[in-house]
Amino acid sequence: WTLVIGCFIIAICTGEFGLASASFEKNYESGNIIEDIHNEEKNMSIEFQIIKSEGVDKRVKSLAKRFENAINSGINSITKSQRYIYKTTDAIRLFLQNSPKEAIIIAISALIAFLFVMGVAEPLLVGEKRLFIKIKKHKNTKVGELITVFKKGQWFNIVKISFVKNIYTFLWYLTIIGGMIKTYEYQLIPYILAENPQIKRKEAFILSKQMMKGNKWKAFVLDLSFILWYIASFLTFGVLGILYVNPYTIATRTELYLFLKKEAVKNKYEYYEELVEKVSKKGNKKKLKEA
Repeated sequence: WTLVIGCFIIAICTGEFGLASASFEKNYESGNIIEDIHNEEKNMSIEFQIIKSEGVDKRVKSLAKRFENAINSGINSITKSQRYIYKTTDAIRLFLQNSPKEAIIIAISALIAFLFVMGVAEPLLVGEKRLFIKIKKHKNTKVGELITVFKKGQWFNIVKISFVKNIYTFLWYLTIIGGMIKTYEYQLIPYILAENPQIKRKEAFILSKQMMKGNKWKAFVLDLSFILWYIASFLTFGVLGILYVNPYTIATRTELYLFLKKEAVKNKYEYYEELVEKVSKKGNKKKLKEA
């Protein structure tokens, strides 16, 4: 139940489990506002006749509706990881289509989304991984483990590395197939950060890359094995996802990380020392102990 509650908090705050929570969301997805504006432009001549016959009030309501859609689209993006990137492109497209007012609204929502995602959502996702790793070792671990990532000396490093990971992933997706490959190559970075929040960016990326080498396809097949569970969750309006599927999928991926971590330590991958726990001793000496 600790994991169920933890995943529910993550779903609400970050939108990580999109399929499971789809039934609870209003459909203001990225790009919909663009489509709505296109449709309105196509019907502009018809609207003009209606406005001319019914007065200025109709025009005001039409503009208000467009701004309402833009605001709703922006609000919906705030708790979606990486959605700020797509909102930024939406704003640029709107500027190019001579819709500066809507573009400004979308740009502001993109900025708010960016600040929320990087400052709150991404650290919480790392906290989620920490919760699952900790509860594997200690059954009495509390949900409060989620927010330990906000401690001084940890939060900023997590934000910095998560930001770089998101940007790299986005840029690789511009190559189409490269995005999928890099998504799996970087998959273990949040888990590495969960156990070592102060690790350097270069070391986190190299470790994840080494650990996923030869395992990206296997991880992809593993994700495919959850499809029927996702469908069942959708058909139950997200209830099954909240109570079982979400914790089940994260627990499975956590087992994958712990297995690959053991392999990395055993085979002494580059920077493998960052995957083991440092234990303080008298005289301020430290030694490495396998986590």
